[in-house]
Amino acid sequence: MISGPRGPIRTGGALPLSAVTAGTVAMVVSYAGPLALVLAAASAAGLSRAETSSWVWAVSVGAGVTCVGLSWWSRAPVITAFSTPGAAILVTALPQHGYAEAVGAFLAAGVAATALTVTGVFARVMARIPAGVVAAMLAGTLFSFGTAVFTSVRAAPLLAGAMLAAYLAARRLAPTYAVVCALVVGLAVAAAGGDLRVDLPGLGLAVPHLTVPRFSAGALVGIGVPLLVATLAGQYAPGIAVLEAAGYRPDSRVVCGTTGVVSVLLAPFGSHAVNPAAITAAICTGPDAHPDPARRWIAGVTCGAGYLVVGCFGSTLVALFTGLPDALVATLAGVALLGSIAGSLARTVADERDREASVITFLATASGVTIAGIGSPFWGLIAGVAAHCVLRAGTPKGRRSLPERGSDGPSSPVRTPQSTRTAPDGGS
Repeated sequence: MISGPRGPIRTGGALPLSAVTAGTVAMVVSYAGPLALVLAAASAAGLSRAETSSWVWAVSVGAGVTCVGLSWWSRAPVITAFSTPGAAILVTALPQHGYAEAVGAFLAAGVAATALTVTGVFARVMARIPAGVVAAMLAGTLFSFGTAVFTSVRAAPLLAGAMLAAYLAARRLAPTYAVVCALVVGLAVAAAGGDLRVDLPGLGLAVPHLTVPRFSAGALVGIGVPLLVATLAGQYAPGIAVLEAAGYRPDSRVVCGTTGVVSVLLAPFGSHAVNPAAITAAICTGPDAHPDPARRWIAGVTCGAGYLVVGCFGSTLVALFTGLPDALVATLAGVALLGSIAGSLARTVADERDREASVITFLATASGVTIAGIGSPFWGLIAGVAAHCVLRAGTPKGRRSLPERGSDGPSSPVRTPQSTRTAPDGGS
């Protein structure tokens, strides 16, 4: 018997089908939208197929090892994933720097994330940045992905329109499967129209591609800082909050520290960030996964095992996705992020005292401006913090909540020991 969140945990008995199903669905949802962002970032940066395949392998293995290990250790459904907001930032930031410099930024961000979470500094630092400003940076980063849905409708009305309709219908009837439904409908329409250009000669094992990191000030500031902030604020905080809301109390320093260490070890192979998940975690922590909370950890192990299987065949997965129509990938990424965009925008204007500074952050980030080789997410954050300091100078500090965001999905209230927060419901 092992002490769990709600009393003793039973580890014996038959393998529960509901928990296995929940873990499998969580794994599929994790790839359905976020992987499109990784491939978009790799394509924008001109990475080779070997480098792209290694990236998919690294984030998959990292998420798989941590998901299985942490779920087994804590006997709780600790779901991990690769950073969705981090991948979104890289779509615009990665082409501005050499790949080796980007790997150096991944490595530095991983080291910083590990140090900040293990020591507890993260919570104290984030408490000093207005929640609306961080949310606005994330909303501005994701803004172009949302608008791409409708530019895709104009370019490929049947394909993108059918995917959007399927997503909305599924959100109404079966919200957990909304992104998956959009993907299935998109594939069906593309296949019927002869638009699939997939060449799969056979299953091929992924081969890790080592890139020796280089460190430059431009990449560290332009990639490392926004990646660190987006991952910590948008993934770490809500990921732990979802677990706590379900009654689980794993040691957050162990959970976050482990994902940080794994991120560092896999950075030379392309992993930008591995972190606790929020949206997919919600799939595995609720009663649909298993009526008995003590048995839901099996969903976490199942999800991690799925990550490892996909990671082994990363090259095949890359070949599959690179043969998909551009409109399908753009629409898929957009609908997968609609919930995240909505949640971030809501938090952007939630606090009237910081609303103007948050809007400045959003506009600066969404502009896509690049100055001195540093992308707009960083400048948006700087602009928002500066505006906050000017507008609130001399004003007594009010109590601020830690900003939270997951990869996609609408919001649902959860409570943590620090504050009452809103964590996304539903991928990474």
